[in-house]
Amino acid sequence: MTAYASHEILAATPLGELRIRSFCRPEEIRTLSFDRQFGTHAHYRSLFTKRESLERKAEQPDTSVVLAIADAVHIVGFGVLAYPDPEERWAELRPNLMMEVNAIEVNRRWRSQKVAKALVQMMMVHPLIEAKIAYFVGYSWTWDLDGNRMSAQEYRQMMIRLFEPFGFTEYTTNDPNVCLKPENIFMARIGADVSAEARQAFKWLRFGQSP
Repeated sequence: MTAYASHEILAATPLGELRIRSFCRPEEIRTLSFDRQFGTHAHYRSLFTKRESLERKAEQPDTSVVLAIADAVHIVGFGVLAYPDPEERWAELRPNLMMEVNAIEVNRRWRSQKVAKALVQMMMVHPLIEAKIAYFVGYSWTWDLDGNRMSAQEYRQMMIRLFEPFGFTEYTTNDPNVCLKPENIFMARIGADVSAEARQAFKWLRFGQSP
């Protein structure tokens, strides 16, 4: 685990004030309660269903676990910026050059309160962000379409609107998982300090090739 200073903003919503806090440490997460809506629903399963999953993520090097906390102790939303798993295509591009928005979720009650936007904002204050290619992969089979009352295409557009203001752009790729459904999406943000050579390598990697 790499120790970075936490940053925090307060978000006022009609449902009450939230603390949006980055680089939450395992021992801090352990003191918080995890909303029961992060679980398994009829047509949807949360990305993380247990608080312990966030604790384990927070132990990984350079990882930022961002939490939306209500009533001082209650987790109602989370985002995770972390390195990809070693077996993934995106880990091949020079050690630790790419970082994934590994998870972003807000419980059903707190949606439409701009909580997800605040989570992304705090993930992007990572001190290494300009030296990285941050990316997000959206798989339609993981989306809570029932809870949001959206079609897959509507949800896709919502994700684009969420990430674009933070410098993310949609990129084409032949990654098999992304290509399984037309609604799936791959977006990335290339940091200002990423070299031209690395940018070119990223272009080739999106199609499973080496320059």
